[in-house]
Amino acid sequence: MPDTARFLAIAERAIEALPEAFRAPARQVVVNVVDWPAPDMLDELGIDDPLELTGLYDGIPLTEKSSFDQPYGPDMIWLFRKPILAEWRERGDVDLEDLVAHVLIHELAHHFGWSDADIARIDRWWE
Repeated sequence: MPDTARFLAIAERAIEALPEAFRAPARQVVVNVVDWPAPDMLDELGIDDPLELTGLYDGIPLTEKSSFDQPYGPDMIWLFRKPILAEWRERGDVDLEDLVAHVLIHELAHHFGWSDADIARIDRWWE
């Protein structure tokens, strides 16, 4: 079973594959890989089944940041290994690297303030 280190390596490759304008800011986001979302994360989102949450962005989107904001910590993306693996097994038709990269890109979209159209130009994982 792919471990945390493999997920982090996949995430790093996905960041390096971003268009140049987004690579440096994406590198500033901390990527955490854990097996499961914390109960308080699920509660805050109103999610009962932890398998429903594969990733989470925790931060202030760049489109909403101000130079007057007090920093409370780095922006973070959480990748939840067990839910991603469950989705990968259930789908059976997608490469694990593609799925992990897709979840990461979706969470980076929150950071960058991307629309669905923006995401589609960057992440064409369904092809």
